[in-house]
Amino acid sequence: MNILGISAFYHDSAACLVQDGRITSAAQEERFTRKKHDFSFPANAIEYCLKEGGITGKDLDYVAFYDKPFLKFERILETYLAYTPIGIKSFIKAIPLWIKHKLWIKELIKDNLRFDGKIIFPEHHESHAASAFFPSPFKESAFLTIDGVGEWATSSYGYGEDNRIDISAEIHFPHSLGLLYSAFTYYTGFKVNSGEYKVMGLAPYGTPKYKELILKELIDLKDDGSFRLNMKYFNYCAGLTMTNKKFDELFGGPPRKPESDLSQKEMDLARSVQEVTEEVMLKMTDHVNKETGSDNLCLAGGVALNCVGNGKILRNGPFKNIWIQPAAGDAGGALGSALFVWHQYLDKDRHVSGNGDSQQGSYLGPEFDDEYIRAYLEKNGIKYKFLSNEDIPGTVADLINDQKVIGWFNGRMEFGPRALGGRSIIGDARSPKMQETMNLKIKFRESFRPFAPTVIEERISDYFQIDRPSPYMLLVANVRDEIKREMTEEEERLFGLNKLNIVRSEIPAITHVDYSARIQSVNKNVNPMYHEMIRRFDEKYGTGVIINTSFNVRGEPIVCTPQDAFLCFMRTNMDYLMLGNFLLDKKEQKELEGDVDWRKEFELD
Repeated sequence: MNILGISAFYHDSAACLVQDGRITSAAQEERFTRKKHDFSFPANAIEYCLKEGGITGKDLDYVAFYDKPFLKFERILETYLAYTPIGIKSFIKAIPLWIKHKLWIKELIKDNLRFDGKIIFPEHHESHAASAFFPSPFKESAFLTIDGVGEWATSSYGYGEDNRIDISAEIHFPHSLGLLYSAFTYYTGFKVNSGEYKVMGLAPYGTPKYKELILKELIDLKDDGSFRLNMKYFNYCAGLTMTNKKFDELFGGPPRKPESDLSQKEMDLARSVQEVTEEVMLKMTDHVNKETGSDNLCLAGGVALNCVGNGKILRNGPFKNIWIQPAAGDAGGALGSALFVWHQYLDKDRHVSGNGDSQQGSYLGPEFDDEYIRAYLEKNGIKYKFLSNEDIPGTVADLINDQKVIGWFNGRMEFGPRALGGRSIIGDARSPKMQETMNLKIKFRESFRPFAPTVIEERISDYFQIDRPSPYMLLVANVRDEIKREMTEEEERLFGLNKLNIVRSEIPAITHVDYSARIQSVNKNVNPMYHEMIRRFDEKYGTGVIINTSFNVRGEPIVCTPQDAFLCFMRTNMDYLMLGNFLLDKKEQKELEGDVDWRKEFELD
C-alpha cells in the first residue's frame, strides 16, 4: 500500500511516502530548489520520495493533501469581505495564485503524477495532529496543535488512541498565537515565517517590560488557554503587513527596519512576547491535561518549534511525557496527511514498539553512497582523503579538538528544520570563541544567535538539567550547576548584547546568555557514526558534547547533495568537510573563481 502525502503553496512545501504504514521517505522542496521555505508544488520532493520507494506515480494507491483548499479559500474570501474595501490591494495580490493553482490541487496532482486514484483532503489541523500522534511512542496521548492558521483553526487539541485521533476543540482565525508571535517578528524587523526563531534567540537579552501591556491590550487570555486578540492593532486580516499604526503607537514607534542595528527595545519586545507565548502554552496544556486525563502529550504546528516553550511544558506542565513532531510546521503536514489516510481513513492498525517513535530519527531524506561521492570529486578535480568507517570518528574528534570547524555530511538528510547529524556543521563546545567564529565567519548571521549542542544520549543528564533524551533539538534546558561559571558583579550588570561573549560554563559555545541550551541527544542505534564520533571525542578529550548547527549559510536551505555541501564549504571559512567517507581539507582546494552558476558547473552528468 503506497500513500503519498503532500503539503504546498504556503511555506515549506514537502512530500512524504508511507508504504504499508512505514514512513519510507520525506523531504522539503526547498532542499532541491535551493529556495528557502519554497512554497511551490513539491515536484522534486515527490520525485525523490517515489524513487526512494521504488515506485512511480501510477503505483500509488492514495494521495493525501494536507488541508482543504476550498475551506481555506472560503476563510480568505469571508475575511476580505469583512474588511472591504481596506484589503483590496492584498486581495488583488492573493487571488491570481488561487485561481491559477490553489483551487486546482486535484488536477495538479493528477497531471504531475499521472495518478488517477483517490485523493484525500484532511483538515490542516488533522494533518498536524496526525503527524504528532501517529509517529509518537505512545499508545494513547493528548495532542495539541498550535500554528498561524490552517483553514479556520489556529489551535486545536484532542485525544489519540491506537489508530485514531479525535479533535475536541479549536480556536479560530483571526485569533492566533502563531500570528501574534509573527506580528512581533515583523515589528522587530525579522522576516515572518522565517525569523521567529531569531525572536526566541533574542529574548534572553531583554526584560519582559512589555508583557503586561501585551496581556492588557493585545490578547484576552483565559485560564483554560483560550484567548481572543484585539484586532484593532493587527493588519494581517486584510493588509500586506502584520501590524498597523495603532500597534506602532502602543509600542512607541514604527517597526525596526530589517538589517538595521538591534536596540534594547527589540530585545525587550522579544522577551515579552516569548513569555506571553509560554504562558499561553502552559495554560493550554493544563486545560488539555484536565480534559483528557492522559499523562502523555504530542505537539505539532509551527509554535511547537518554540523549544523554549516546550522545555517549560516539560518542566512545569502536568504531563509526564511529551513528544514533538520534528517537522512541526507545514512540511510535517505532508507526513501527517499520509499517516492519517493509513490509520484513520483505512483503519489500519498502529503498532507501538516501546523502543521509541517511528520517525527514524527524522533521517528520511536523500543519501549518497561512496561511489556517487567519489565520482563527483574525481570529475571536478577535488582533492580528498578517503577514510574508513573505523577512522572517521577519531580523525574528526582530533580536528574538533584542534579548534577546526567541520562540515559533516553523512547518511540521510533530515526532515524538518533542524540539522541532526546528517547535514551539520560541527565544532568544539568548550571554545569561548567558537560561537562568534561560527556565526560571523561560517554562517554569516547575527552575532546573538545561539548554537545547539549535540550530546551522546547516555550523558545528557551529566551536562544538562534534563532527565530524558531530546533527539530532535526541540527541548531547551539549562546546563547543570556543576559546570556553570559564576558571574562577576561587573558581568552581572551587563545588559543587551554586551552579555554575548561572557563565558558562562565549561561548554560556553553552546550555553546561551540565560544558561540554557537547545539540546540534541544522539542515540548510538539511530545515528551510529555521529554518536561514535562524539563518544570518541569524549573518550579522548573528556567532553561528550559538541556544537551542531545546520549545514547552510544564512538565507539558504540546509544542503542536500554533495554538490551543495562542497559549494557551502568553499564559500565559507569552514576548515574541513567530511563528505561521507571523504575528508576534504580547505587548504588543498582551488578557490572558486568568477561569477558563475556553481551549482550547474559542478553537477554530474
